[in-house]
Amino acid sequence: MNDIKYNSVDNILTISLSGRIDTNNATSTEVQITTIVNDNPSKSLVLDFDKLDYISSAGLRIILRLRKSIRYLEIVNASPEVYDVLEMTGFTEMIPVSKALRSLSVDGCKVLGKGAKGTVYRYDEEIIIKVYNNPESLPDIKNERAMARKAFVLGIPTAISYDVVKVGNSYGSVFELLNAKSYTELIKTDPDNFDTYIKNYAKLLKHIHETRIDINDMPNIKPLIHDWLETDKPYLPEQTYEKCKKLIDDVLDIGYMLHCDYHTNNVMMEGEETLLIDMDTLAYGHPVFELANIYCTFVGFGELDPSMVENFVGLPYETTKRIWKTFLPYYLKTENPEKLELVEKKAKLLSYIRFMRHYVRRGDPQSEELQKIISYSREKIEELSEELDSLMF
Repeated sequence: MNDIKYNSVDNILTISLSGRIDTNNATSTEVQITTIVNDNPSKSLVLDFDKLDYISSAGLRIILRLRKSIRYLEIVNASPEVYDVLEMTGFTEMIPVSKALRSLSVDGCKVLGKGAKGTVYRYDEEIIIKVYNNPESLPDIKNERAMARKAFVLGIPTAISYDVVKVGNSYGSVFELLNAKSYTELIKTDPDNFDTYIKNYAKLLKHIHETRIDINDMPNIKPLIHDWLETDKPYLPEQTYEKCKKLIDDVLDIGYMLHCDYHTNNVMMEGEETLLIDMDTLAYGHPVFELANIYCTFVGFGELDPSMVENFVGLPYETTKRIWKTFLPYYLKTENPEKLELVEKKAKLLSYIRFMRHYVRRGDPQSEELQKIISYSREKIEELSEELDSLMF
């Protein structure tokens, strides 16, 4: 048995074990562990087996005695061999035990898309990996996997993550998508079928928006929209702020699914099937909020700087604007120009609220560039809010 390391944070004591625990060192190991536990009283004890190669029945008895004296005990990072021992002897039924994660490298892998929380890579012909930006992202990954399962059960064609891996200092979700291509790739390499791809893209979103959910399973999107507006409030005339607030408040909280990050990098085609990835943003609410995000992604963010959309989506700005103009009639199932213009205005108002908020949170309030962006988006918000009496359609 090598040196035992430990740390205590937020009433959680973590003890890291390495090497072997067998009859030769079990007694001394238990003395060390007991001393650490007594010197660091905590509500929870986590035994980290990341570097533990072997554990005998003598080591298992140490765990049993610890379980009797500790309110909450958990084992993490158990190697496949150690995990098999714990499972065979019934320990996995008595206490939470998690396996050690495989380590993979995405160096040289093709980037399929980037989002606020992570980057999606093509690892090989069969595997796609979403690598999270936050090195403490395991709770986010668990949430996304849970959301994806809920969507899948409700009939949404969703790519389900079958594994979690270590990627450098962060974590990744692994999806098995044999030869799947994103709609961005398809539009880029097969422009002759542009309309077919956008029609399918709109059809899937319509299916999502017609899927009723238990509102306890997903968050309401409206608080996020209010957060956009509250960030912008210091830069808007009071009358404009109040009108926008009322318009948002008056949108009904309907219990239908929203994806909330629905762009062509997150929609994949595998064979003849269209699949969704990146499910951590699922929520419920009115589709107008989804359309605002889509307009912002394909059009809004490029109005002052086309490269922002081009770098994010991976398509020329003229193409992304065409996506929006082609998508909306398919989604609304109408060619009526007045209907299309009205719905677009509703999406645009919310899009400019998001647009301003994005830059306000990241820029220097005193900079000339940010002042220009604020002025531009404020003018759009004032104009559209005066025209609209409702955001619903």
